[in-house]
Amino acid sequence: MEDIRLIYFVDEAGKARLYSRHNNEITSKFPELHDLDIPPDTVLDGELIVSDMHGKPDFEAVMSRFMSSRDITPITFVAFDVIQHKGERITNLPLLERKEVQAEIVKNDTSLIAKTQFIEGHGEAYFDAIKEQALKGIVLKRKDSRYEVGKRSNSWMKVINYQYSDVFIVGYRKQPKEFGLLLTFDDGRYAGVMELGVPASARRIVYGKSLIREENDFAFIEPVKCRVKYRNLTKAGLLRLPSFVEWI
Repeated sequence: MEDIRLIYFVDEAGKARLYSRHNNEITSKFPELHDLDIPPDTVLDGELIVSDMHGKPDFEAVMSRFMSSRDITPITFVAFDVIQHKGERITNLPLLERKEVQAEIVKNDTSLIAKTQFIEGHGEAYFDAIKEQALKGIVLKRKDSRYEVGKRSNSWMKVINYQYSDVFIVGYRKQPKEFGLLLTFDDGRYAGVMELGVPASARRIVYGKSLIREENDFAFIEPVKCRVKYRNLTKAGLLRLPSFVEWI
């Protein structure tokens, strides 16, 4: 699940419009998705993905495609829910009934559009399989859950397959710049910047360390070791979205 959220809307005339999770129209960015075989008066919720050479979703590649008008990397829209069918909102139908409607709308998976795969029950075993494949995680949903527009439903739970690493904090961004802690691996290689999940008590410890030097927007300190969790390593070998776990 490395993705960009996408609302796929087809009007009464059969014209497709694409919207981001923040309701910004992004139709022009993905011309290959304009003529999918989706009936009029339909609204689908889903994700945009780019698959790597091993068939796994590639977050950096999908972001590159999203940000660059020159990038022509093949992209797939993966639908996971239906908001409107034949001009009628079906958000109050139970999830499994919406899945049946989705199967009628997206009859065959192609390189341009596909349906998310799901199983009933066996969540722990499924998550173990996800971890073995080093995938991002799963979403647990109640079978009778409704689609809640614009809300984080308690009936849907994202379970992320976090990775863990022990790294050094070697500096921090100076104010008034946005908060961030500089990280390195054991061998001294740059590991990225940690901006998430750092409690006030941990920040006080970092700011209390002896200052070694200052360069531009950063202050470098006596290194202090901690454990972080992160989504994955980027292609440049950096920690993606590291957050603080504990001191080592």
